Parts: sequence; structure tokens; C-alpha cells
Amino acid sequence: MRPLSFLAFLGLSTLSEASIVKRDYANNDYYVLHLERGVEPEHVAARLGLEHQGAMQGMGDHHIFRAPKTDDDVVSEIQERKRRKRDVGGDDILDRVLLAQKQKPRRHLEKRTIPPPPADLPVKPRNPQKPVDWAVERRAEVMRDLDIRDPIFTDQWHLFNTVQTGQDVNVTSLWQEGITGTNVTVAIIDDGLDMYSDDLKDNYFAEGSWDFNAHIAEPKPTLSDDKHGTRCAGEVAAVRNDVCGVGVAYDAKVAGIRILSGELTNADEAEALIYKSQLNDIYSCSWGPPDDGRHMDAPDVLIRQAMLKGVQEGRGGRGSIYVFASGNGASRGDNCNFDGYTNSIYSITVGAVDRAGQHPYYSEHCSANLVVTYSSGSGDSIVRPDLSWRDLQYIAMHTAAPVEDDTAEWQETAIGKRFSHTFGYGKIDAYALVEMARDWELVKPQAWWFSPWQHVKKPIPEGRTGLSVNFEVTKEMLQEANLERVEHVTVTMNVNHTRRGDLSVDLISPENVVSHIATDRKNDDAEAGYDNWTFMSVVHWGESGIGKWTLVVKDNKVNDHQGTFIDWHLKLWGESIDADKATLLPMPSEDDDADHDKIITSTQTAPASTATAPPSPEETHSHSMSEPSEQPDRPTKPAAKPKPTTTESGEETAAPDGTSVAQETTETASSSWISWLPTLGASKAAQPWIYGALGLIVAFFIGLGIYFWIARRRRLRNDSRSNYEFEMLDEEEGEGLNAGEKAAVGSGARGARRTRGGELYDAFAGGSDDEDEFDRYSDRDPSGDRHRESEQYIVGEDDSSDDDGNTPERPLR
Repeated sequence: MRPLSFLAFLGLSTLSEASIVKRDYANNDYYVLHLERGVEPEHVAARLGLEHQGAMQGMGDHHIFRAPKTDDDVVSEIQERKRRKRDVGGDDILDRVLLAQKQKPRRHLEKRTIPPPPADLPVKPRNPQKPVDWAVERRAEVMRDLDIRDPIFTDQWHLFNTVQTGQDVNVTSLWQEGITGTNVTVAIIDDGLDMYSDDLKDNYFAEGSWDFNAHIAEPKPTLSDDKHGTRCAGEVAAVRNDVCGVGVAYDAKVAGIRILSGELTNADEAEALIYKSQLNDIYSCSWGPPDDGRHMDAPDVLIRQAMLKGVQEGRGGRGSIYVFASGNGASRGDNCNFDGYTNSIYSITVGAVDRAGQHPYYSEHCSANLVVTYSSGSGDSIVRPDLSWRDLQYIAMHTAAPVEDDTAEWQETAIGKRFSHTFGYGKIDAYALVEMARDWELVKPQAWWFSPWQHVKKPIPEGRTGLSVNFEVTKEMLQEANLERVEHVTVTMNVNHTRRGDLSVDLISPENVVSHIATDRKNDDAEAGYDNWTFMSVVHWGESGIGKWTLVVKDNKVNDHQGTFIDWHLKLWGESIDADKATLLPMPSEDDDADHDKIITSTQTAPASTATAPPSPEETHSHSMSEPSEQPDRPTKPAAKPKPTTTESGEETAAPDGTSVAQETTETASSSWISWLPTLGASKAAQPWIYGALGLIVAFFIGLGIYFWIARRRRLRNDSRSNYEFEMLDEEEGEGLNAGEKAAVGSGARGARRTRGGELYDAFAGGSDDEDEFDRYSDRDPSGDRHRESEQYIVGEDDSSDDDGNTPERPLR
């Protein structure tokens, strides 16, 4: 996937930022020290025998120090000093070092590449569809009005779909209103981008770009597989001209931040994620830990600090926008809640939907998915420049359109929205997003509430029986925390197990809405459980948070592997009650979840709890939901109240602090992934909307994303100028490009020839090396000829048209 961009905000002065010094890791050791305010880094350098290299880019109190390469590690000296402080006494400047890390180059991030289809995936029968006449005419009108002469615009179905009408990002009407990405900058954090290509050079933003692999200013691709970032950039901001296609925000600026083409340290990655955060608005991240169904990786504390710095200080205090692809490991049993980047509350996690509105086999499910966008499409979400990072999440959630897919397992939420672990709150609609952004009332600052650690220490029964634990959140607790309503929910937990992949975890809210925060993974053979791992959910958005929260841990396989649930604690994040009492969240530390000595022990087992353990993901789910508690001045749509299906099997004993532990002794009834439908009830007050700054957030969603499904695969050839310059298609390809539609589009569709830049708009997959994997899923007839406008990268039947092959006219385009 590829993210896109956000509106840069006009008139913003650039904050002074330290220059990045090229680091020689082969001959030197580098350290990052986070110092208390007021501490002189030169004094720390003298105390430790290091050379001060300057402050980290964008992270004022974090400093880089250097020393000749040696086996010594000054971090151990600092840690030893802290451990023995009471014994050694005295005042030492090392006591004012908040974080110390020795930097170690490594490769731990992978591009989101699409895996081969599973061998048992059925191939969709060939069923070519013709373009709908009214849609072809409407597209021709758009091309005339905007003077769109890009030769492959008619192939860019994600921008305007004339076959499966309505299955696109609905952006062209915004273009006609003048909302095209002006004054927006999107930073593509990837493997570089070709800033000299004819379709990107006019929108390239050099000042926001940097190569953190080569440690130079220009992030130009140099390796043979450095193609992904260029394609992402093209999806976002390809210029409206006579070359190839057009970006969803074709007047936006695009920066390149190169990190995926070599080894990287924590310091490099942290700086990349906030590089020029007063100039770059949205950070598009289509990468993460391997999507193999085995890994369970999270960003280091230094990187988490950088992201928090970004959302607190980026864009003039409104917050940098981070967009992450949910992951492509669904066919391997992966889940995006095992990825600490996609399950961060600071990122917008975007899943995939194909051009027929169905779930691609590779797109990962999880409770952290906020929305989906079209694979091989790019969309930019377009919003007002004064929206905060949280406002953007609200608006994206409110305007997302449910996807009509029988496998979606939508569940209704307590506030009137629908949620699917497959599609989040639905697919992005650029036009609806902008319309809501015009008069959106900004939400109040963030607030949060943390439960104490809950001590369990009980074996997890195997099979469908689960171990259920509860915590009661009271109104007084949330009032004291200044928390009015929930946005994100996180659960940090510790579980010991001899096979991690057998485990699954469900979180059930007081409204009886269920988040599958962890699912079992067939490929995960790790002899480990969860070690202070934090899962995240957006499923409970808009709930009050008051009442009993239930966590159900299950060991889904009856085998020789067993485990023990050790402890857990709950965190609620959301909107403050009183904005004047809101404070900024402190920087995360390595000891954030280490206070297990403050655990509240609950030793009583209870016979049954009111919410039984939900079945595994393979089963269907049907949990009851109760009506939401009303919140003043926040009107909500009443949620439907399905008939309860949970059972009781015993009694429950609650500890004085509101905690309880229940071990189930009976199997629960089948239920389906609950879809809860939050209306978030955000009141909107008219505010002046700044037109020129409205320009890209649709792009950042889709563009972020599923860089895999290809609307039109084109074989590439390199010319003498560069591997990334343009080349002409051969005559046969050129003829096939616009066959059958030239008459409909008229002179605006130049299609006889095109340049190699077309790969900017092809699948976000790995290029020609991946094409063979998709031959049997591409839209070709038996003779091998391509069918324009009718590619079907889907499984199952397409019901987007009526019996006559027509689709009802769409009101807005």
C-alpha cells in the first residue's frame, strides 16, 4: 500500500533543525542519549569520553555521541551508575540521562510485497465486463474540464471506475472544485524515488527529502529493486501532463525518505519518521516486519518517542499523519496486531479492497484496521489544514463506506457504526471526507486512563474453553483521568506458552462489542507467548468506557503445548472532558510497562462471567450488544440490540478493586465477528475551511496502501538515461492501451504510445519479477489478449451490475 498526503499548512515557518551528520558505522560506535532539559551535552561527552555529534533531527533533547569502535559500551556504565546510585551517592551528570542506547545497524523492515496466491485459491472464471456508457461519458467530461491528457488516465480505475461504477476513491468531483493537493506535502518513506522522472520532477520536494541509507541529501534509487518508492510517489502526486497517468493529488508535493535499501539504526529510523516534520505533512509507510505469520515485532522505544514527538509537535502542533499498510500476510495467517507499527494509536492503518469491492487474499485482518482502500489504487484524503491527527482519524472513520462483501462479518457498535476486522469501518470516500472536513468541529485534546496491572497466573485451558478475566472501570476513574469517550483501546499482557501460534485473545467491552485483538497463527511456532506485548483496537471508538471490560485468552489447539496467562493491564485513550485540564503524554520509556510490583492480585476464580469466551476466528460470532450511554452534546445513533446469545456457567466473584478472574468450564456458542457501528457522535460547528490547503488525505490512505494489485501490468525496459526514465511501449502494447474506448474519450485519451513511467501506476508489487505469479489471476482471455477496463483480480463473483450489464448512476463523482 501507499499512503498519501495531508494538507500542508500555509504560512508555516520552518523550525530550525540540526543537520544530519553522515555516520561511519564501520569505524565508529554511535550512541543516542536522551538528556534532561538544561543538561549540556558537551559535559556528558567529557564525562563519558565521547564526541558530541549534535542533536538528533527533530528530537531536541536526544543527542548523538561518537567514539572509535571498541568492545566497550558506555551504556553499561550509565546503567550501572543508576543501579548503584544509593550506594555510590553523590551527584553525577549521568543521573540526568533519561535514555541511553548504543546504535546497531540492522535490517528488520520489509517492503509490503504481495505473496504468491495460495495453491488452493480458486481462480475466478473469466467474465469480462463492458464499461457503463454514462460513466464513460462522465469521465470524458472530467478530462475535458480539467484538460487531462495523461495517456493512461483511462486505465486508472481507482480514480474513476467505468466498469464497476462506485468502486473507486470518488475524487474527480474534488478536482473539478479545485481541490488537487495544492500546498500539501507527502513524504514517501521507502526505498527512494526518481525525482528526475518526467512525471514527478515538477512535484518533487527536495527540502523534505533525505537518504538515511547512504546518508546523503538525494534519495535517488540505486539498487535494482529500488522501485517501490517511485511507484508510491507516482500514485500520490504524478503531474497532470502528457506523460503516463495522474496522481490522486496531482498538485501536491512529494518528498522521498530512503530507509529500505540498506542497514538502519534506531536513530536513523527515528529521524526518518519525523524528518522535516514542519514541512512534510503525511508520512506514507508501506513496510514493516515480515508478513510471514511468525514475527512479532514492535518499534524500539526511541522510534516510539519519535512518533509521539511527531503527533505532538509536527505540522505546527497539529500532529504529523502516519499512514501504514496493514500488511500482506493474511494468506500466511498473519494479523496486523502482531506488528507494532500498524497497531500504534498514532498511525492510521489501512487495509485492502479490490476493484470489485471484495477482500484480497493477502490483506491482513485485525482490530487496528481503521479503513480500507483499493489495491493498486491510490487515494488521498483531503482535509482542512487545522485538523489534528486525531480529527483525521475521526473523519476517516465517520465517512468510510461499508463494503458489501459476504465475508466481511460486520458487527454493529454501540454508537451506530459498523466495523469489520477485514475492512475496518469501510472504504475511503474522498468526496465525503472533504465534505465533512469543511465544517468539522475539532475534537478536544487527548486524555487517557490506565488500569493497574492485573495478576492472573493461571493455566490456559486447551480447546474452545477460554480463560476470562475482567476489570471494572468506574465513572469516577474516568472523570479523574479527564476522559470523556474512548477512541483507541490497548491491552498490554504477558503470557507464557510453548507455542505462541496456538493463542488467541478477545477483548469484550462493557457494551458487549468484541475486538479480536489476537488470532492464532498457523506458522508461529515460537516457544514463547506475549512478553509485555501491546495489542490495539479501534473497534470501541466512541464508547464511554464505563463498565466491565473482559479479556478472554484461548489456547485453540489440543496438543502437547500449554501456557499460562501471567498478567495484563488495560489502557483507554480518547477525548478529554475538560480541554483546559489536558496535558501532553510524557515520552515513552523502556520502563513504561515494568511496574509489575504494583500488580493487583486476584486469586479467586469465579464460576462464570456474563460474557463467555468468544470462539476462534474460524468460527462465526454473535455477541450481544447493549445501547450506548448518552453523552451530553454528543448525539449518537442508537445501536440495535441483538438478542443476547452468551451463556452463564457458574458464579463470578469480584475483588474489592473491581477485578475478577473467571475460568470457563463449558464451550461457548458459535458467534460471528461482531461489528459495532459507532457514530462517534462528533458535533460539528461551522468553521472556515481553507480551500487551498485541502488537498491530499484521500491520497495518503489509498496511496499508502496495498501496493499490490495491478490495474495494468506493463513490461518495462530501461533506456540509456536511467533505470527510472521513461521508455516507449511497443506498438502492440500501445494499441492495447486504449482499445475500445478512444471513441468515448475523444482526443483526450492519447493511448497509442506511452513511456516507461507507466510503472508508476502499475501494481505496487515488485514489478516485472512478480508478474508470473499473477498470470492466472490476471484478466486475460484464452488468447492472451488484455481486456481494457475489465481486469478482475478477485475471487468470487462480481455483482456490481444488473442483468443488463448496467450499473445505476452514481450521484457524485
